[in-house]
Amino acid sequence: MSEFNTTDFTNPSTFILMGIPGLEAAHIWISIPFCAMYAIAVFGNFTVLFIVKRELSLHEPIYYFLCMLAVTDLVMCTSTVPKMLSIFWFNSREISFSACLTQMYIVHSFSGMESGILVAMALDRYVAICHPLRHSTILTNSLVAKIGLAVALRSGILTLPYPFLARQWSYCRTNIIPNTYCGHIGVVKLACADIRISSYYGLFDLFAVIGMDVFFIAVSYTQILRAIFHLPTKDARLKTFGTCISHLFAISALYIPIFFFSLVYRFGHNVPLYLRVLITSVYQVMPPVLHPIIYGVRTKQIRNRLVHLFTRKET
Repeated sequence: MSEFNTTDFTNPSTFILMGIPGLEAAHIWISIPFCAMYAIAVFGNFTVLFIVKRELSLHEPIYYFLCMLAVTDLVMCTSTVPKMLSIFWFNSREISFSACLTQMYIVHSFSGMESGILVAMALDRYVAICHPLRHSTILTNSLVAKIGLAVALRSGILTLPYPFLARQWSYCRTNIIPNTYCGHIGVVKLACADIRISSYYGLFDLFAVIGMDVFFIAVSYTQILRAIFHLPTKDARLKTFGTCISHLFAISALYIPIFFFSLVYRFGHNVPLYLRVLITSVYQVMPPVLHPIIYGVRTKQIRNRLVHLFTRKET
């Protein structure tokens, strides 16, 4: 790998993705769970999209949001996992500078979209549980479309500075990225310039956008939990509470890794590099695996349609 080490160059045409540093010998074995999770994510999210499109009874706000989440998950994992597997299987580590910046933009923008959609879904659950009689009049198809557009525009616009800032730096140290994909802070750390503006903007995006989303979700589910304890029967309380807990688990699977690796990459110098890279790599595929299960299979309407679809095919 000496040809990829520090040389006299500026703004290299390609970067080298190392994969998981220190675990190169185990790349083949590490690829097996990643490949399995990617296959489950693709199958699960496409199944959700197919069932919701096919069944007219599921053309409701919560399922529209679920479809938005499925599309976001598919783009998120497909933008990183195939390249990740090519590193593990074929040692195909090179990625062009433009492709690296494109991957960076997709990863961060769709991560923000995913967060915004979870806020919209929390809002839908709040209205459905706390104001059930007004649900259909508040969350109309028009409002759902506007929320989806606002979420996409917010993330798309706020992520634009990432590749633009990364492009303006000079990279004269090395072109080796110790990761499986091109993340913002992982790329700009290679620059031989003062990158504080990139780091500060990343922290602003993390706390102002993701932090605000977490706040709105927390408020929504606090109101939902208060409403649950006023339900008339114990069975209804337990059923609704169980649904909320599973949703909160899926939400935690998205937000905890975001805060973890955003802060650790900046300040956690004592955390082993291979562990940081492994966690960030798992994060790219874990939410897309969990969301179809928690929001899809555990949803009675989708589960019934799925069972009906397979039993009808058998007969």
